[in-house]
Amino acid sequence: MQNFSYKNPTEILFGKGMIAELATRVPAKTPVLLLYGGGSIKRNGVYDQVKAALKKHRRVEFGGIEANPLFETCLKAVALVKQAKIKFILAVGGGSVLDAAKFIAAAAVFKGRDSWEILRTHGGCVTAALPVGTVLTLPATGSEANGNSVISRAATQEKLHFTSALAFPVFSVLDPVTTFSLPKKFVRNGLVDAFVHTMEQYMTFPSAAPLQDRLSESVLQTLIEVAPVTLAKPRNYEARASFMWSATLALNTLIGCGVPQDWATHMIGHELTAFYGLDHAETLAIVMPGVWQHKFAAKRAKLEQYGQRVWGVKNARAAIARTEKFFHAIGMPTRLGDYGIDAKEAAAKVATRFAEHGYAFGEHGDINAAAAAAILLQRA
Repeated sequence: MQNFSYKNPTEILFGKGMIAELATRVPAKTPVLLLYGGGSIKRNGVYDQVKAALKKHRRVEFGGIEANPLFETCLKAVALVKQAKIKFILAVGGGSVLDAAKFIAAAAVFKGRDSWEILRTHGGCVTAALPVGTVLTLPATGSEANGNSVISRAATQEKLHFTSALAFPVFSVLDPVTTFSLPKKFVRNGLVDAFVHTMEQYMTFPSAAPLQDRLSESVLQTLIEVAPVTLAKPRNYEARASFMWSATLALNTLIGCGVPQDWATHMIGHELTAFYGLDHAETLAIVMPGVWQHKFAAKRAKLEQYGQRVWGVKNARAAIARTEKFFHAIGMPTRLGDYGIDAKEAAAKVATRFAEHGYAFGEHGDINAAAAAAILLQRA
């Protein structure tokens, strides 16, 4: 096991009716920015619950955060934060809203001239941020319990991330009931997001970390078990609760302690979203099997372990096949052609972007421009 430092400062408020806890968790007499997306929280009752909990707080609202939050939209929110002298941001929604909140919180107090530097340096220039709290309504990204944020820039078709210890939410409310009205596609995406987040920290090579391996495998097994139930019975509280908590544990930094990590699937996927507008989870389902095939020899031992422990199959190829079969079973395509995307064009675009940024990902740092192209070419 590798050396590591672990600290997660986010308080999790889990279960039915926990939105009411906002009344005591959001600082009193503090101007609050209520940040949300397209308005679904006003249809499912979450907005009313939040308003009731914050009835004694002074709040300003900003809606319209996109599914892939745009830098341009976030800058409008930053301007409002400064104008209204906001001191606390409450993000209500899915990972996109939470990611936007983290960027807005850092950009609002950024001393540089261009807050895009926060993303260009992947958080290296972040020295301060406003406090953020969250009410999660879509389990997927784990953003409710980590310091990560991913933001897109429409003007340049870029999608970059930053990470900072200062971006961890102060608290996050996780009430599975808020997810009951989600469209099936969003639930499918969330399941795949959580599954692949786990894999990026697990599917590398044996590293003498048996506890971390089994933690990851338990998250994977739970997602596999509850996926068909939570898709077929959206009001099944226990299934939604297990799904929601699994998505948080998949990326709250715990299972990644002391083990090598990959993240090539995510970085290739970000470029597919930037160029073609696919949902994040849709890109992950396309790319991950290709990464495994491309790095088959290096990942073979871990693929075999995964296949045996999670799927009960004996070889690495079967483990890959069972994973794709699982994605298909929950309605998730796994090929570029399923979206009408030409693999040669996508490979060329992504390779160019990787070369421009000097990207090299994967546990061995060898998923570069050429490797990204080769991976996408086999996902036609």
